[in-house]
Amino acid sequence: MRSAPWWALLSSGCAPVLLVGSWMIAQLRQGPAYDPATQTLSVLASYGAGSYWLMTGMLLVLGTCYVVTAHALREAAFAGRVALAGGGLCALALTLVPVPSSGGALEHGAVATVGLVLLAVWPPLAAVSGKGPVPWGLRLDVSLAASALMGATAFWFLAELQSGGAPGVAERVVTFLQALWPFLVVVSCRRSARWRETGP
Repeated sequence: MRSAPWWALLSSGCAPVLLVGSWMIAQLRQGPAYDPATQTLSVLASYGAGSYWLMTGMLLVLGTCYVVTAHALREAAFAGRVALAGGGLCALALTLVPVPSSGGALEHGAVATVGLVLLAVWPPLAAVSGKGPVPWGLRLDVSLAASALMGATAFWFLAELQSGGAPGVAERVVTFLQALWPFLVVVSCRRSARWRETGP
């Protein structure tokens, strides 16, 4: 099995750092009128928001990171790589359908939902089996656990949206988990390859 190249660490590692850094800066730019607990990240990226260009740029780079990482994960099953890349394309598409300053956001919601689903299901789709050692990030049991956690937090986010509770908190949790997991998988692939080269 081929290991993920070194630059996969860069593409996958940038995603969670970029995501959190961008929303923190955007929140500061919005000022006290923005409540990160009750308002979503989409509000920060809406037309007319002071952080519109920052969040739009973040989505462009984040989506690119996902696509590049999917290409780099040579050890992962093809279906999982396609799902991860699809999640990245959804992030890119969100820049074309931002939340309007007023009115509905059906297109935005549809694209965001597809992206959340693809990024939640890609871990088990990427899992591999074989006679040799499998990187822990690509083991089926670990991948199913990661997917279940992402799915649970996504349902939490939807529930908070419906109840008007704290959707901002739930959204930040699920998006961070989904951004972090590709990096952990890349790390596991590279460590597994190093172990195979050096032996126990």
